[in-house]
Amino acid sequence: MIILKSHEEIKNIEKASRIVAGVLQDIEDFIRPGVTTLRINNIIDRMIRKKGGRPAFLGYRGFPASACISLNHEVVHGIPSDKKIIKEGDIVKIDIGVEKNGFFGDGAKTYIVGKVEEEVKKLVKVTEESLYIGIKEAMPGNRTGDIGYAIQNHVEKFGFNVVRDLAGHGVGHYLHEEPMVPNYGKKGEGIILKRGLVIAIEPMVNIGTWKIKELDDRWTIVTLDGKPSAHFEHTVLIDEEPIILTSLN
Repeated sequence: MIILKSHEEIKNIEKASRIVAGVLQDIEDFIRPGVTTLRINNIIDRMIRKKGGRPAFLGYRGFPASACISLNHEVVHGIPSDKKIIKEGDIVKIDIGVEKNGFFGDGAKTYIVGKVEEEVKKLVKVTEESLYIGIKEAMPGNRTGDIGYAIQNHVEKFGFNVVRDLAGHGVGHYLHEEPMVPNYGKKGEGIILKRGLVIAIEPMVNIGTWKIKELDDRWTIVTLDGKPSAHFEHTVLIDEEPIILTSLN
């Protein structure tokens, strides 16, 4: 069921979403060579709680950490570990959800560690661009296919590919709600967007094939060909103009 939010509910979702935005900004200072992904996770956990939120991923469907931290060819859902050490030239994807007063916000960002190959740098740039291009289509009367088409069209112009087996989603009362918001599609197809709908738009983009696989830990998703992937996400309110809730502005 698709849930349209009231003004009061939106205010509460925004509070959770602003914590997401603040943590994704503040954690950048700690992402450097020699640091384990488990340490990054623990810092994120403390940041979320200090800001008055609860790490929504911790325990969600059995997930064992407060943040999904994915390196290089890991697309999403990477489990933080003291054995995963960030290195020069890595790209680090951090995805976090926050619950505050019974409402949820969700966001993700890709961080570049030191010098990376030019193709990887372009991948990260194009993925972030595609997020904002998709957000521009999040208007009343448009459809989810309009968002997916805009993202896919931008990404493929640069020779990259959007992951097709994973998608954005509704968010607010729960971490994941209807509708699904694919990062590919056709104009005029999909669910009609209405005011009061809150969705997480999150392009996941690969240098090589769009195909992915799940590792034996039953969480970590990696590219099938082992090539790098980037990921960005915002929680967005459908209004007269799209409003990014995971923003500090």
